[in-house]
Amino acid sequence: MTSLADFPITKRWPATNPDAIQLYSLPTPNGIKVSAMLEETGLAYEPHLVDFGKNDQMTPEFLSLNPNNKIPAILDPHGPGGKPLGLFESGAILEYLAEKSGKFLPADPTLKWETIGWLHFQMGGVGPMFGQLGFFTKFAGKEIEDPRPRERYVGEAKRLLAVLDKRLTGREWIMGSEYTIADIAILPWLRALTGFYEAGELVGIDNFPAVKAWMDRGLTRPAMVKAFNIPARSA
Repeated sequence: MTSLADFPITKRWPATNPDAIQLYSLPTPNGIKVSAMLEETGLAYEPHLVDFGKNDQMTPEFLSLNPNNKIPAILDPHGPGGKPLGLFESGAILEYLAEKSGKFLPADPTLKWETIGWLHFQMGGVGPMFGQLGFFTKFAGKEIEDPRPRERYVGEAKRLLAVLDKRLTGREWIMGSEYTIADIAILPWLRALTGFYEAGELVGIDNFPAVKAWMDRGLTRPAMVKAFNIPARSA
């Protein structure tokens, strides 16, 4: 494909600015982290709301870009070799935007891969476990009488928080003094855990002071605050 118009998703969500990165998303934790990254880097982008209430994620146009029917996804009109690039999976998008912008991923190879390791800590642990805890705490899972599933995710959430708290003790950010895609990836999930899922007391968030201080720093960054409402939800 040689232009954005060649991608079927642009038929449903037309690009007003075809020179900008097209973001297809919703302000959930995974969506917020990519919006925050775009805001932090200053890359030109155009957000499009994928409304789950209308099953936008199941439309042929969206599935043509992300066959896994999840947000976020992007189209970069100026991808590798100057050709458009479609990309899904929030972790991959963060790595791509870091490489494209030259920001929020250390140049030193050792530190770079350590950062990516913490990014995958979120992708493989924090996101899935906190999400399941949210299901068993706030949504349909609370109707299940067997306590073991909920206990499993509460225990795993506490374990992950302990890992993160140990890492952050004595550090401003996950990688020390440098704010990176690891912070950008994990912060929205802590916000969801303690806010939207209302599970802060359940996991004993007060027992993790380094995590709480890090949240106070990260969740008040202007780019992150702005990302909480990108793309804007339908009225």
